[in-house]
Amino acid sequence: MQVVAYAEPTPRPGTRALAVEAPVNLVYGSVPHAVMMATPGDLEDFAYGFSLTEGIVETADEIRAVRVEAAPEGLRLLVDLAPGRLREHLARKRAISGRTGCGICGIEDLADLPRAALREAPATRVPVGAIARALADLDAAQALGAETRAVHAAAWARRDGTLAAVREDVGRHNALDKLIGALMRAGADPADGFLIITSRCSFEMVEKAARLGAAMVVAISAPTSLALERARAHGLTLCAIARADTLTVFCGGERLDPAPSAG
Repeated sequence: MQVVAYAEPTPRPGTRALAVEAPVNLVYGSVPHAVMMATPGDLEDFAYGFSLTEGIVETADEIRAVRVEAAPEGLRLLVDLAPGRLREHLARKRAISGRTGCGICGIEDLADLPRAALREAPATRVPVGAIARALADLDAAQALGAETRAVHAAAWARRDGTLAAVREDVGRHNALDKLIGALMRAGADPADGFLIITSRCSFEMVEKAARLGAAMVVAISAPTSLALERARAHGLTLCAIARADTLTVFCGGERLDPAPSAG
């Protein structure tokens, strides 16, 4: 590759790490379900998170095993479901051929839009200073992002702002699914902290957070109108346009403690 400086007449050689993007075929009970373009890391987490946010499973123990298998065209993610859950899944109809982190590919009717069940949101309270602490630490926690400048990240921070888990992917939905899967496998209580996403906050991201059982989502970019509508419906706290010095609270401000630091 060449690096071109506008003020210099001659390009100079250079090197740069690129984010890996590969087709990942999620297969349940030998039946292909989805092909997602994803970064081939933390794929077991991805299988768990995707399965939950797609409504294929409700709990981690409904997945008996996950195996990654190489294929000529990409990767297969073989998910072994508990028998009863597999029968329920096979009765559903949704075939997804996904673009990178695609949210609703394969939907045939507006009634099929993914919506998490409405339930009472946890009464989590988070100091404003904890959010500032998590945001300050997030850049250093994005190893792949620092190397490639081409991926999204999703993180879960404890109530004091310490980062407990970070996942990265070329797709913003995939990054969040990987994080959700990591929390499921660890048995973490998603209400005992808050989610951070480095991408825009669309309605699918809110629905994924709600299905996990999170109480608060902090986004680097702005939310869409439907994301805000769904956050209100789920009783989630939605903070966005999160910067080092400011934060915009779109709904659920009662969960924020105005303490300037996490302590």
